[in-house]
Amino acid sequence: MVQMTIEMTEGSLAALRKDATGFASEMRLAAAAKWYEMGIISQGRAAEIAGISRSEFVNSLTRFGVSPFQSSADEIVEEARRG
Repeated sequence: MVQMTIEMTEGSLAALRKDATGFASEMRLAAAAKWYEMGIISQGRAAEIAGISRSEFVNSLTRFGVSPFQSSADEIVEEARRG
């Protein structure tokens, strides 16, 4: 396990109406959602980073406007044809 320290002003925490723990959780989830959206990490790894279950992660993606599907419709059709 790696522990990181991030310095934030109290105003930053107040802007999100979060305490330090809530802010850290929200930041982990936001980062995981973005990295998943970019195709850098899988849903499972993103859930691990966010500290939640995979189903909770998938359900939270709508908050960030991120689709749970990384493949386009054309890619899915092509994959189905091949396999």
